[in-house]
Amino acid sequence: MSDQRAPSTSSGNSVGEVIDLVKGYARQETIGPLKHAGRWIGFGVAGALLLGFGGALVALGLLRLLQGTPSDPIFGRHWTFVPYLITLAAAGLGAGLAALRVRKTTLARKENPR
Repeated sequence: MSDQRAPSTSSGNSVGEVIDLVKGYARQETIGPLKHAGRWIGFGVAGALLLGFGGALVALGLLRLLQGTPSDPIFGRHWTFVPYLITLAAAGLGAGLAALRVRKTTLARKENPR
């Protein structure tokens, strides 16, 4: 019979090849996309910081507008907490609208069918 099995030393080579294949696949599917996503993440973080800073400045401006002047408060002396509540509600509304606009769930680019 010419159908003989190879010696048992070849199984050590195949296990090593499988481990190398798994390591290569893990690098390809995890580290590779993360390296390419760095720019995308960087722009996202920078945009979030700038939008947060701008939103805080707008909220502060709204608060100062609603407070009026110390000699002539808009809501009177006993209602000084109302501008803070209005500003908090406006900031919460803005944050809620921003959260509703978030739609992108993947880093993958969509291909343009031409």
